[in-house]
Amino acid sequence: MRIGLVGAGRIGACHAGSLSHLDSVDEVLLADPDPARVELVAADTGARPVRMAELLDHADGVVIATPTGTHPELIRRVAGAGLPIFCEKPVAADVAETRAVLSHVAAAGVALHVGFQRRFDAGFAAVREAVRTGQLGRLHTVRACTSDPRPPSPDYLAHSGGIFRDCAVHDFDAVRWITGQEVVEVSAVGGNTGEPHFAEHGDVDTAMAVLTLSDGCLASCTATRYNGAGYDVRLEACGRDSTLVAGLDERAPLPSAEPGGPAPAEPYQGFADRFAAAYAAELAAFVELVRGERESPCTGADALAALLVAEAAERSRREHRPVAVKEAA
Repeated sequence: MRIGLVGAGRIGACHAGSLSHLDSVDEVLLADPDPARVELVAADTGARPVRMAELLDHADGVVIATPTGTHPELIRRVAGAGLPIFCEKPVAADVAETRAVLSHVAAAGVALHVGFQRRFDAGFAAVREAVRTGQLGRLHTVRACTSDPRPPSPDYLAHSGGIFRDCAVHDFDAVRWITGQEVVEVSAVGGNTGEPHFAEHGDVDTAMAVLTLSDGCLASCTATRYNGAGYDVRLEACGRDSTLVAGLDERAPLPSAEPGGPAPAEPYQGFADRFAAAYAAELAAFVELVRGERESPCTGADALAALLVAEAAERSRREHRPVAVKEAA
């Protein structure tokens, strides 16, 4: 089993390490335009540096971990080679291009797994199971948050697509996946409390979206780029019978104001340590997909659905009104 990996940046290096530890993967073929970066990641993980053409000729499946702007072309190229694809979100930067890419993939007849790693987090999976088996009773409220301890660079922001498409889209996918419901309407707001380059790019550093789900359940999704306590990703599912929380552990950056209350000993500082196990699990799932042992656990249709919610949220923020998700379609 040879898995091709395109991209030797931060997430690419993470995936190279995960793939190299899978017993079912005999070799990781690594391609990136930056030879120095390839050599560094290869030295750390045992991946074999190759050119893209060689990767496509010899890989059994391909992982795409490159900047967003390169995803459409790479997905089309890998699909054209007839290979199963794992691609970090998003498939493309906008809805029209996403639809075009998914049509190409469907015509090629290859499997596509989009990287929404929270589906492979043990806590998120446990909440989903509790919801699906009725342990919580009928859901009335879902609360999700993604809080970064520090903002990305201005260069990154220029191409990120904004806080809803880049950051909160993970929460939108998680809400759909856990509840089994579709989002029908979004009301969103945003604000800037930090560096001016957010506003310069038409973005915000802090945002909130209230989602109305198809069964009437309400979900709130908050996101910020300035959470000094640490990296905080949680989801609370509240039902008539009980409540369950994902992401609430000894490292959750939630110091208590109560006398003698808990304080995190070592708060999470980024996605790499918070979701290390989830990243490894999603790539193990992709290898199972390549081997023909399972279907895609997060399809292109799932990615498009989350993107449509993000589009509706951004339109709601800009236009100061509730927006039906079907308007973004």
